[in-house]
Amino acid sequence: MANNMNPRELARLKRKKRIRKNIEGTQERPRLCVFRSDKHIYAQVIQDDQGITLVSASTLSPEYREMEKPAGKVEAAKRVGELIARKAKEKGISKVVFDRSGYIYHGRVQALADAARQAGLDF
Repeated sequence: MANNMNPRELARLKRKKRIRKNIEGTQERPRLCVFRSDKHIYAQVIQDDQGITLVSASTLSPEYREMEKPAGKVEAAKRVGELIARKAKEKGISKVVFDRSGYIYHGRVQALADAARQAGLDF
């Protein structure tokens, strides 16, 4: 990791690396991975043993763009959570392992996870 990186981002990447040692997405329980940028939020359901993304959703997905515009970023994260859960259920995925990617379980990350749980994903 580069020394000229933002110290907060560097700390997040260290946490992510530490967390990923223990979390793995299998065929029975794939990994629900979250990435958060300043403007957008992304979620993927990944099967690590084959290295494939089974389902993805974000604030840039066409399905999300068809929805009504949310009031803020937390509300947007809730909608992405609902969208990823709906897509996962269509593919027959009901149980996942949640990977917060080193982010604090708070705000947008928590909103996405809670919405995905309420929409039927089990983790």
